Amino acid sequence: MATAMTFTSLVNDVQAYLERGYPQDTTVAAQIPRLINLAEREIAQRLKILGFVTPLLSNLIAGTPIYQKPDRWRRTASMNYGIATAADPGQNTRVPIYPRSLEYCQRYWPDQVLQAPPKFVADYDYQHWLIVPTPDLNYPWAINAWLMPALLDNTNQTNWLTEFAPNVLLYRTLLECTPFLKNDERIPVWQNMYEEQIAGLNGQDIQRMIDRAGLRKED
Repeated sequence: MATAMTFTSLVNDVQAYLERGYPQDTTVAAQIPRLINLAEREIAQRLKILGFVTPLLSNLIAGTPIYQKPDRWRRTASMNYGIATAADPGQNTRVPIYPRSLEYCQRYWPDQVLQAPPKFVADYDYQHWLIVPTPDLNYPWAINAWLMPALLDNTNQTNWLTEFAPNVLLYRTLLECTPFLKNDERIPVWQNMYEEQIAGLNGQDIQRMIDRAGLRKED
């Protein structure tokens, strides 16, 4: 019978691999959930793959140049907004918003009171975007962003990693455990296994990009 990884099964697997962390081993048992979350964060920082890209829909507001980034944001992949045209009055014609540096955007549109159709976006800080020109109308807004999956715990048993990359999560968690347990001789073992799985995920993602860009001809 096929099995699937959950937060609970991952905790059990880590305990079995380490032969530590069972309920009577209270110090290690309490640390395992934290080490799992550290592993999730490191993987999200390491990987920029399709599995972590999330499409988001929102609205640009007339007169508002600064916008809150989504929770667990890591990097912006792309964004665009919809405009109305004579042929498409429903604001479904998409206009890209191009990434630029904060300094470029501030020089390009120094007076945020002035309004015009948006062209560029910059990271204002880690939690906000700056859109310039300041939007002149309310526009439907679409964002593709790399987000860290919701962290696992007893109330959130699964996420993208448990469903599509359980081996990566397992090996990274074991790697996080070794310094805590002062079991440094195991670091190369888990590091090599983790790197192999990371390389496999990156390779699959590159192939997806090739498949999307390539032209296929019928034999």
